[in-house]
Amino acid sequence: MKWNKRIRQTHRWVSMAFTVTVIMAAVAVSVQQQPAEWVLYLPLFPLTFLMFSGLYMFVLPYVTKRRGERAAVSAE
Repeated sequence: MKWNKRIRQTHRWVSMAFTVTVIMAAVAVSVQQQPAEWVLYLPLFPLTFLMFSGLYMFVLPYVTKRRGERAAVSAE
């Protein structure tokens, strides 16, 4: 259970970092006439982690439910 809590907490902090990078990229685009392209790609780094951790948290209830059903069947 400690592992799940750690992933959820990290997901929360990375989501805040993602929000900050999106805001920074939007400000950079609006301030500069021709912003550097790499500024627009900065939010992709935290977004990839958010995708994987979000998929993990999405699938987790289904996996634990299936494990519980298997344990109940094998206990009978």
